[in-house]
This record gives sequence, C-alpha cells and structure tokens, in this order.
Amino acid sequence: MLAAHAAPLETLLAVDVEQFYELYGPMVLRRCRRLLRDDQAALDAMQDVFVRVLRNQERLDDRAPSGLLFRIATQVCLNRLRHAKRHPEDSDQDLLLDIAASSDNEERSAARDLLNRLFSREHVSTQTIAVLHLLDGLTLDEVAAEVGLSVSGVRKRLRTLKGRVQSAYEL
Repeated sequence: MLAAHAAPLETLLAVDVEQFYELYGPMVLRRCRRLLRDDQAALDAMQDVFVRVLRNQERLDDRAPSGLLFRIATQVCLNRLRHAKRHPEDSDQDLLLDIAASSDNEERSAARDLLNRLFSREHVSTQTIAVLHLLDGLTLDEVAAEVGLSVSGVRKRLRTLKGRVQSAYEL
C-alpha cells in the first residue's frame, strides 16, 4: 500500500516549470517591476526566477506556488538591488551607451574614431569584456567566465576603460 502512494508524493514535489511560467509569470513580473522600477531589469529578474526554479525543480514543493515564486522573486530582486548599490560603476554606463547610440553621422564618425583610439591601447581581452558587458548585456560573472578572469579583474578593466573614455570625451 505504501508503494502505491510513493509515486504520487514524488510527483507532488517535482515542479512543472512550464506551467509555473504560464500561470505565474505575470505575477512574478509585476513583483519584479515593483521592486526594481525598471522594465528591462524586471524582465531579466523574472527570467532569473524561473531559471532558479528550473535548476531546483526536483527539490521544490509545488503546493504553494504563488508564495514560492513571490519569495524567489523578492530574493532575486533584492540581490540585484544590493549588487547595484555595492557596484555603482556597473550602472554608470551612460557615457559609453551615448557614444554607441548616437544618431548623427558626424557624431557617430567622431565616436567611432574615439573608440578606435581608445581600443587601440587596450588588450584584446578588454575589448571583448567591453563588448560582452556593455553591448551584449552579460553580467560581470558571465563575462569573467567567458574571458577567464575573476569578476574583480573584469570590474577593474571596465573601470579603467571607463576612466579613459571619460578623459578622452572631456577633451
């Protein structure tokens, strides 16, 4: 008799991530938007929530899914806010993004020349780091894994590059 009940209990503990995403995705997104106050950051955080659920689906209990997802979303968002507070240089990319997003042909040409001069003095890996983080939107952890450096090494390279860009842009 116990063996007959063992299989259903195991299925109760395994989470159906696809069903969770369809049913609770909008709720998670609202929570992330409320905490982060940024649509793109909220979308990224929502994806992180479901990645965590996917990674841990065998260990999670699906009997209170909204509460579970609400707690995970809150934790993910608070971690992002703490990280942004500790590492303000990550969010201070306006200057580089302004250069990249310039719409005037003359400004774009000048920006391209400036970037060529700056990158000509940089290691190839620094150029790769800048593209992966600033253009492709990879996190510092992801960039570090990609280029084989520590997160602090990646952060230092970006900070140095940012300083050079600001100095050159002020001229």
